Amino acid sequence: MLLSRVRVAPTCRTLLSHNLRSVSTLSTNPHIKVFPNATISNSHLLTYLPTNPPTPRLAIGSTTLIPPTPASFTENPAFLSLLTDVLRRHAAQDPYLIAQAQALAGPGGATLGSGGAFFPQQRQRRRRGEAGLGGGGGAGGGGAGGASAQGGAGGGGVGGHVHLSDLRNPPDYGRIAWPEDILGSIEVDARGEIVGEFQPSGTYRVVTNEGILGLSDFLRTKLIERLIEEEKNE
Repeated sequence: MLLSRVRVAPTCRTLLSHNLRSVSTLSTNPHIKVFPNATISNSHLLTYLPTNPPTPRLAIGSTTLIPPTPASFTENPAFLSLLTDVLRRHAAQDPYLIAQAQALAGPGGATLGSGGAFFPQQRQRRRRGEAGLGGGGGAGGGGAGGASAQGGAGGGGVGGHVHLSDLRNPPDYGRIAWPEDILGSIEVDARGEIVGEFQPSGTYRVVTNEGILGLSDFLRTKLIERLIEEEKNE
């Protein structure tokens, strides 16, 4: 028997699983699956896992619109806690962040960043009005970090901090990401080696006008592995 082609709405892509159940994904981020929210009408759960029905505790959050917007999206605090823990455990091994750290300590590191000036080993004060733990859909935390190229104090063989930023809206080279796109920061020594622990920014938002959570391949894989482990314990 031949299968007929089905026209799919532009906001979602449809995949066919082995059990012939369709799984919709966000067109703006195909790694994220979309399922009906069984507890709220006209709502959807967003998750990295293909399990149907999904586990609400492991969902990124819920939304009344597809694709999600800041106004339609509601964060899941349990997921944010898991995300923060995964970043604390694995951010220092992320090739993307390692490359930033090495660039910061290089000869041109001191010329990077907004304004081209750095204050070695000085932590950036949280801007007035920025959210704290989990505020606005963030990963939460203490707001540690500096002001550098992809973010951090230091540069040019001095050391400091680099920011781990969401890939949905990468800043121009030599510019700092917007606060809502900064997941957190980590300390780098004068040789460009990561020596500190990941510190959540407290300003990160899962959904902005630029899109939804976008991690590097390495960190997304680590996050999904953790979610699978958690799901087995449900």
